Amino acid sequence: MRVMGVDPGLTRCGLSMVEGGHGRTVTALDVDVVRTPADMDLAHRLMLVADAAEYWMDTHRPGAVAIERVFAQHNVRTAMGTAQAGGVIALAAARRDIPVVFHTPSEVKAAVTGNGNADKAQVTAMVTRILGLQTAPKPADAADALALAICHCWRAPLLARMAAAEAKAAEAKRRYTERLAEQRKAVRG
Repeated sequence: MRVMGVDPGLTRCGLSMVEGGHGRTVTALDVDVVRTPADMDLAHRLMLVADAAEYWMDTHRPGAVAIERVFAQHNVRTAMGTAQAGGVIALAAARRDIPVVFHTPSEVKAAVTGNGNADKAQVTAMVTRILGLQTAPKPADAADALALAICHCWRAPLLARMAAAEAKAAEAKRRYTERLAEQRKAVRG
């Protein structure tokens, strides 16, 4: 499974591409950080982020895009920019029929380090180790984008099994409800 990991942001947006193999084997294919000038207007900054993401999707053809879910930040303006950057990337993926999955920072940290409260240095160290890199990815946005892609490679099979189990349970409930309705109808009838 080829996964594009995205650490969204307006000033720095981390993009990565990894290939998941058997078990927990993952290989880094590419990583970069898109930077936009703070003095540029918002629409053009978002366009730069979207253009870079679209180029990556068209070049690498990922099977899924994993984006960090923005749920709380101290600076509302930063949170809005981060969410908007993630949104334009999700839109670019949807236009290409590429599934988009959002993972929380704690899910990513737990998947990569075993600790949902790990700090950036711990995440970077584990990403470097998992991917067998000679040097740690820099800046942190690059490491975070790789961590997101790794997280999704490892979580995707579990998420697929859970979705299949939920679908099976929903079908069983539907059949049960139909039988129950038929039995009630027979008793009344």
